[in-house]
Amino acid sequence: MYDRQARTLVLDTNVVLDWLVFRNPAAAPLVATLTDGGWRWYVTADMRAELEQVLTYPSINSWQPDCEAVWATWARWAVVVAAVPAALSAPLRCTDPDDQKFIDLALQLGGATLLSRDRAVLKLARRARPLGVEILTPERWVP
Repeated sequence: MYDRQARTLVLDTNVVLDWLVFRNPAAAPLVATLTDGGWRWYVTADMRAELEQVLTYPSINSWQPDCEAVWATWARWAVVVAAVPAALSAPLRCTDPDDQKFIDLALQLGGATLLSRDRAVLKLARRARPLGVEILTPERWVP
């Protein structure tokens, strides 16, 4: 199911927005790493649902996102997997329940890198490392 030749990447919604809507230069390395096949971006249905919802927010609409391009990029690069029950994440509980899905998926996949800007996620980085999950901001990530 998972391509173990490629490294495993999980992106929280803010990082996806940086990349596909805001065109933040810090997200630029994502394109190169996905294109060269060295990394695979894994997602769940809940992650897509969250992005769909966020793209309707007035604060996002002011950026005039090209939703067709967002979903075309998602279809090209996102590898959809079924989420397993959250019991795996018991040692890493996020104070923001909306962000727990990203931690759960990174733990489920094992050996994953989770890119986030969310403080509630980032504060788990030290505890996640022994569990095989690297949590970083896009700026600190070196693919």
